Amino acid sequence: MPIADRADPRRSPRLLVPVLGIAQILAWGSSFYLLAVLARPIAEDTGWSFSWIVAGLSLGLLAAGFVAPRIGHVIKARGGRPVLIAGSLLFAVGLLVMSLAPNIGIFLLSWVIMGFGMAAGLYDSAFSTLGRLYGHGARNLITALTLFGGFASTLGWPLAAFFVESFGWRGACLCFMAIHLGITLPLHLFAVPKEISGPPPEPELNVTADRPAVKAPPRRLFALLAVTTLLSAFLSTVISVHLLTILQADGISLAVAVTFGALVGPSQVGARFIESLVGKYHDPIWTKLASVLCVALGLGLLWLGLPLIAVTLVLYGAGIGLESIARATLPLSLFGPADYAPIMGRLARPSLFAQAAAPSIGAFLIEHGSPETALGAVVIGALLNVALAVGLMAITAPLRKAAR
Repeated sequence: MPIADRADPRRSPRLLVPVLGIAQILAWGSSFYLLAVLARPIAEDTGWSFSWIVAGLSLGLLAAGFVAPRIGHVIKARGGRPVLIAGSLLFAVGLLVMSLAPNIGIFLLSWVIMGFGMAAGLYDSAFSTLGRLYGHGARNLITALTLFGGFASTLGWPLAAFFVESFGWRGACLCFMAIHLGITLPLHLFAVPKEISGPPPEPELNVTADRPAVKAPPRRLFALLAVTTLLSAFLSTVISVHLLTILQADGISLAVAVTFGALVGPSQVGARFIESLVGKYHDPIWTKLASVLCVALGLGLLWLGLPLIAVTLVLYGAGIGLESIARATLPLSLFGPADYAPIMGRLARPSLFAQAAAPSIGAFLIEHGSPETALGAVVIGALLNVALAVGLMAITAPLRKAAR
């Protein structure tokens, strides 16, 4: 079925990807990255426990994990547009409740609502929307979308800091609520096309679009993919939360640690840009393998204490940048577009649960061991992930060869 039969032909992917990209930057900046800026001002203003405030994000990720599979089925049945619209509205409601929260209980309730918004409005729903609209041809579009996402913290943190400084933390929540109602909601309403029911299209947009989806024993293949996706999410969350602590354990000052940590974001974007140029020439399994190798090499060199901190963090950043692409494009390649949205929802649940638990597990390892203990455990996990990716490649190799 041609694209024009499924989506409004006036809605070119050249327009849709930037629209979704802008919405993703604002959505990530006002949810996943929000407490990095707001947690301390909230604690100082209210007297609530800092740990309980930060736990709001973990609660939100748990809520997102519970509803993620259902979100995937809704996208398969009705398309991504209504889900993304609902995500904008849920973000707005969650931020409104947060701004009015009189106690920590209501504050945590706001994060449950935010979690539902994250399930409906962040990467997985946007990826699934593109997969529904453009089938295997969505691979390059997904890669392009991740380029926007790489700037979420870069733009979101300064914006949140400006709002807090100008209006206080409650005012900042209201400002982000207004952004969702005034920007992301209209973008989703007017720029994301409605779909016509039927199977997703199979456009011939790149060299990998011609081959059929790989068929393999679904339980074994899905389980292996789910475990490696979960492990990647867990490792990146532990490092994101505790990187500065780990760096400072080697005697590095906070200012220098922040400078080194700032290399991770540009490295993600750089790796995604390179993938956008060469991705059409190789199977997504190679993107996955490159991702886990970069993460393992970067973290391993950091654990060894070599005086190459900048290099280690560039490698690590490149790895997690590629992981965002592999997480979206590999299921599309392996299972095809027909059930892509439900599969993405099923993969998201354990990953979100792992992300919710990761900060606490990392803190436990640091408190009862040391930062080096936590980093060593992460390195072991990264090496295990390399083995899982190699196993995934081995399982699918004969089938991918037959499909060519």
